Amino acid sequence: MDSAFVIEKFILVAVIFGISLVIAMYSTYAERKVAAYLQDRLGPDRAGPFGILQPLADGVKMFMKEEIIPTSSNRFLFIAGPGLALLCACIGTAVIPWGSPVLIAGKTVSLQVADINVGVLYIFGVVSLGVYGVMIGGWASNNKYSLLSAIRAASQNISYEIAMGLSIIALLLMTNTLSLKEIVDQQHGWRWNVLYQPLGFIIFMVCSFAETNRAPFDLPECETELIGGYHTEYSSMKLGFYLFAEYINMFVSSAVMAALYWGGYNYPGMDSMAVWLGPTWAPLFGTAVFFAKICIFIFFFMWVRWTIPRFRYDQLMNLGWKGLIPLAIANIIITGVVIAIIEKF
Repeated sequence: MDSAFVIEKFILVAVIFGISLVIAMYSTYAERKVAAYLQDRLGPDRAGPFGILQPLADGVKMFMKEEIIPTSSNRFLFIAGPGLALLCACIGTAVIPWGSPVLIAGKTVSLQVADINVGVLYIFGVVSLGVYGVMIGGWASNNKYSLLSAIRAASQNISYEIAMGLSIIALLLMTNTLSLKEIVDQQHGWRWNVLYQPLGFIIFMVCSFAETNRAPFDLPECETELIGGYHTEYSSMKLGFYLFAEYINMFVSSAVMAALYWGGYNYPGMDSMAVWLGPTWAPLFGTAVFFAKICIFIFFFMWVRWTIPRFRYDQLMNLGWKGLIPLAIANIIITGVVIAIIEKF
């Protein structure tokens, strides 16, 4: 294997990993600022200008706090749970195309770690594995509230993964590919999939809220019933890993939604921009557009959290099994009929 190729991918992985952690870190700051704005408060404003150093202060606090491992817990699994949750959150970024190939020093560099032809299936596999971090942490704590929370998280993820997968099937009927890169490239300019699959996008977005355990689907962390949820017994940076994993999952979910339905790095007038900016800066501008879309989705996640109250558990399950799954099946049927009619005539 070409050593230059290995070095290129290693640098790309390091950059994406660093960006993911920084975005997760400052998402905590943005969450508190958005909540403060919606509730007519100031939010963090002490650590640095406008409180911009607050995430660094929180990180130092997490590392410096006393680490407690319950004596009755399974020590190995108790330690492994947060690490697994964070790992599964981070590896989802490997197949996301962050931009079109960019020309650097006469060499064309791909802004995608791995362009595999089953990228969509890879994302679903990683999402399915993520629940193991929650399950292991809840079970290893030897705390009945943590265990109940972990069971809730597992059943919630299983329920909403079905509807999410069915919503993607309708999209795959249109695109005829499982490669995220090809799906994004088919949305060149204004041909975004959300215009053709609005119902599929809404189902996918609702399921993304449930998959990331974000309000109003944050039943695994329901304070009134389960204290702190599956990470009740965790302290120090192990708790920080679980919190980081949630925000990285939110970042990855936003990136996947932007790539599948909102054109990814495509935007109106991109051909003219490519001529004007050239083969180096035009792809980077497309990457900036992609990240702008991601930030809009992250803001939407936060907006919903501080606007809509938490569901009851029975409401959560009814919506998944009796609402979203039938809608997703109907969307597949409608999409198949329309495609058949278009191909016929």
